[in-house]
Amino acid sequence: MATLSSICINDVEAIGKENGEPQWLTQMRKDAFNEYSSLPAEVSPLYSKYSDANRLKPNNIQIPDKNVLYPPFEELNDRLKDKEEGSSVLRVGTNINEILLSNAHSQSGIIITDLNNGLNKFNDLIKAKLTTNKLSFAEDKFLALEGAMFRGGLFIYIPKNQVVEHPIKLINSLDNVGNSSVTRNIIVADSGSKATVVQEIYSPSAATTDGNETQQAYFELLECHVGQNASLEMVTLQAMDGKSVNFSNRKAFLGRDGRISWYSGMFGSQLSRYKIDSIMKGQGSNAEDVEIVFGVGNQSFDVTSNLIHEGNNSRGRVLVKSVMKDASKSLFKGMIKIGKGAKGSESYLAGHSILLDKGAKSDAIPGLEIETNEVKATHSASVAQMDESQLFYLMSRGLNMESAKREIVSGFLEPLSRKMGSGIRAWINYLIENKWKGKSLMLKTDEVMAQILEVEKSRYHETQDIFEKHYKYR
Repeated sequence: MATLSSICINDVEAIGKENGEPQWLTQMRKDAFNEYSSLPAEVSPLYSKYSDANRLKPNNIQIPDKNVLYPPFEELNDRLKDKEEGSSVLRVGTNINEILLSNAHSQSGIIITDLNNGLNKFNDLIKAKLTTNKLSFAEDKFLALEGAMFRGGLFIYIPKNQVVEHPIKLINSLDNVGNSSVTRNIIVADSGSKATVVQEIYSPSAATTDGNETQQAYFELLECHVGQNASLEMVTLQAMDGKSVNFSNRKAFLGRDGRISWYSGMFGSQLSRYKIDSIMKGQGSNAEDVEIVFGVGNQSFDVTSNLIHEGNNSRGRVLVKSVMKDASKSLFKGMIKIGKGAKGSESYLAGHSILLDKGAKSDAIPGLEIETNEVKATHSASVAQMDESQLFYLMSRGLNMESAKREIVSGFLEPLSRKMGSGIRAWINYLIENKWKGKSLMLKTDEVMAQILEVEKSRYHETQDIFEKHYKYR
C-alpha cells in the first residue's frame, strides 16, 4: 500500500507487469507519469487562484498495490436490489465485482468487459483508438495521474448499426476500508450505433485507519470514441460521501456526423473536479454537455467543459447551472476552440449560478479561440443571489421561505432537466430532494422515487435546440 505522495515510476511499471500489458501501453503509462511528476495541480495561471485542488491531501490518500475484491457496503447492497432492465456493472474499489449482460445486449454483439481482459482480446482495436486519438498528458496533472496509475477499468464496445434500447448501467463505488481508486474506462460506439450509458458514483462514509482519517479519492479517465453517424449519451450521477474527492477527465472523439451528449448531476464529495473535452473531428459532428451542480456546506465543484471544433459544420453546446447553498463554491471554466478547418461551425457555451446564501460563491470563466471565419460562436455567464422580489411574491401566496427557495431553484434547473429522458429527470429530482433535506444520496426505488417518476413521465422531453432559444440564433 502506498500513499499518493509516495508513488514512483516503479509503481507504474509494476502495474503494467502485473496486468501483463502490451509494451505500447506501459510506455504510455511512463510518459504520463513523467508529466504528472512535473506538473502543478492547476496548469493554467489564469485558473490557479480560483482552484481548490489543495483540498486533495496526497499523504492521506491510499493507493492499493494490488487488486482486491471488496464486497459492497450495506447501503450499496440495498441499491443493487433494485432490478432494472438492461445490462449493468458493479465495481467496488479497483475491482469489478459483477457484470450482468442482458440477453438482448449479448445477442446484438455488445461487449462489456474488464479493461485488462479487453486488452487481451481486442488489443488491436483499443490500440488503434488510443494511438489515433492520442491524449496530451501535459495538459492536466490529474489526467496524467489517471493515465499512469489506473489499475483497472472497463471496455465497452457497441457494434456497427446497433441501437441499444435500454441503458447500460455502471455502478462505481469506493471500498469501505479507506482505499482510493484510479480507473480508466474506454467506450467505443461504432458507426451507425446508438446507446446510453448511465454511471452512478458512490463512496461509503469517511473511513478511519489507526485513528487517522483517510481521504478517499475516485480518479477517473473516461474516453468515448464515437464513430461515423453514431450517437452516445453519457449520463453521470455523482453522489459520493461529503469527505471524499472526485477527479474526472473525460474525452469524446467524434467522427463524421457523430454525436455525444454528456448529462451530469453533481451532488456529492468535498471536492469534485471534472474536465470534459468534446473533440469534434469529423464533419457535421455534434457535442452537447448539460451539467447540474448542487452544493451545500463547504463543498467545492470545479467544472471545465471545452468544445474543440476540428471538422467543418460541427456544432457544440455547453450549459452548466449551479445552485450553491451555505458556504459552498463552484467554478465553471470553458473554452470554445474553432480550428482552421472548421468552417461553418456553431458553438454555444454558458455557465449560470444561483447563490442561496451570502456565504456561497461562484465564478465563471468562459473563453473563445477562433482561427477561421464563417462561424457562429458565443458564450455567456451569470452569477446572482436569489431575487428577493420573487421570494416575496411566492411567500405572499402562502409558501414559507424554504419552500419559496425550492420553487425558484426548481424553475432555474427545469430547462436543463427537460433535455433528459424521464427516468434521468426523476433520478436528478430525487437527488435534489434528498440533498435539500440532508438525506442519503443513494438512489432507491422507494415511494418518493415512484411519485417523482410518475410526474416526470407525464412531462415532455425538450427537443428544441439551445441555439434556437439564444438571441443570436433567432
